[in-house]
Amino acid sequence: MPVVEKDEEIKKILEESKNVAVVGISPNPSKPSYFVSEVVKRYGFNMYFVNPKYAGEEILGEKVYKSLKDIPVEIDIVDVFRRPADVPFTAEEAKEKGFKTFWLQPGTVNEDVVKQLSEEGYNVVPGKCMKIECMRLLEEPKND
Repeated sequence: MPVVEKDEEIKKILEESKNVAVVGISPNPSKPSYFVSEVVKRYGFNMYFVNPKYAGEEILGEKVYKSLKDIPVEIDIVDVFRRPADVPFTAEEAKEKGFKTFWLQPGTVNEDVVKQLSEEGYNVVPGKCMKIECMRLLEEPKND
């Protein structure tokens, strides 16, 4: 499945995914990476946070890793909160780690990466907010 834009395809990815790596997490509650992760976590996903600046600390009760490669489990979704210029590096690191879906939050889309990953057979969700898609397409949060 290449670029994923249809509701039923996004819903299937969300329902079949368990482990989400958030690249670019911030400890600041006013930053999208924080409040999006807070909501996504409530839907029962296992959250793994990546930000070298905060490696070893905890955000939202979860350990922060230096890189995707340091996460000790298989990743289903790589949820990206990085500037478009930084996304090629994140995509390369994700490919080394292994993943199923590369999710580019609004404002993070790098068209070259979207094209490259989809041509290589990865699912790519460009320019959609994972929090909004969970709220729109999934049942009520599991952990409330």
